[in-house]
Amino acid sequence: MKLIGPFTRWPRISDAVLAGLLCGATVLLRDGPGDSLVVRSVTDVPLPVLFVLGVATVAVYLRRRAPTPVLGVVLGCWCLLLLTDGYDVGFLMIAALYSVGRHEVTSRRASAGLAASIAVLLLDRFVLSGPWGETAFGIVFMFVVWYVGRRLRLRREHAAQRRRQRADEARRIVAEERTHIARELHDVVAHQVSMMTVQAGAAQAVAEIDPAGAREAMAAVERAGRQTLDELRHLLGVLRPETGANGIGPVPGLTDLPRLIGQVTAAGLDVRLTDELTTPLPTRAQLSAYRIVQEALTNVLKHSGSGTRAEVHLREDGTDVVLEITDHAPPSTARPHAAGHGIIGMRERASLLGGTLEAGPRPEGGFRVVARFPVQGAPA
Repeated sequence: MKLIGPFTRWPRISDAVLAGLLCGATVLLRDGPGDSLVVRSVTDVPLPVLFVLGVATVAVYLRRRAPTPVLGVVLGCWCLLLLTDGYDVGFLMIAALYSVGRHEVTSRRASAGLAASIAVLLLDRFVLSGPWGETAFGIVFMFVVWYVGRRLRLRREHAAQRRRQRADEARRIVAEERTHIARELHDVVAHQVSMMTVQAGAAQAVAEIDPAGAREAMAAVERAGRQTLDELRHLLGVLRPETGANGIGPVPGLTDLPRLIGQVTAAGLDVRLTDELTTPLPTRAQLSAYRIVQEALTNVLKHSGSGTRAEVHLREDGTDVVLEITDHAPPSTARPHAAGHGIIGMRERASLLGGTLEAGPRPEGGFRVVARFPVQGAPA
């Protein structure tokens, strides 16, 4: 049984508790003689410093959704505290730097966050004239914190990739086996039907001159027919798709979208669903709408990674249904220039309903998919 920690089971509550504890430690602890820590009263801390630390604390609470901007806010607070007498963001900066390594999608932005942190540390050294030994230790410590977070993210991505590869290999093996069984089905049925045809023809030829022989031939036809039906039932039972968690099961529709949203949210996306549809849709239109939303969110998770915010908006425009799926990934997130199989499949589903589909990057960053088809899902 896999153990699930509180940061996975209750991410929002855990982040709030962590941010509060780090803020308390930063406010109440200060450097003492030597390498000791001394507890100070909160009343000794000036109100402007408490306000700046409060801003940094709120930012750390949002570290999963926007790790790099959160680090930027914390570093800005650190720069403001350089104007005070010995105050800094302390443990809050460590959490923000770790979060950049752990949750930032693009390596370039993660590396830029580390570089900015080191730059502010050097600025702190020049302003406060601290010893170079402590500064060098701080740089090494920052790198280790960032590297641990980055390695954990890369390990998770590699594990997910291996799981996808194993699942793809399993599906390929199943498809090959079913193709082999389909060939067997063809051979069995062709052989038995051919034999039945020959025996039925023989029975017809001797029916008048040899009734007993004709009855025997028809009995053989009956036996061959029963055997063929048994073979068909067995082989079609093997070929029938599964109905379990990984199978096809009942045809999904718009009522299943909340469950789909829950699945991708658990995978790391922050998805908001807005359903303004009032006209009931036929089953074929609901199935295509569900599959379009599913494929679009899968693409967001694949290309933008966890922590990305996405929106699914369903509405009516006259006699048309409009599905709009947008994400707010950073502009630097790489997307394929050519339409992949997923976009082609979504466009084909919309086309079969007499509609259209547009997909492309947004100028402000992220990706946008808009599908439009008649309310009744009329075929093209």
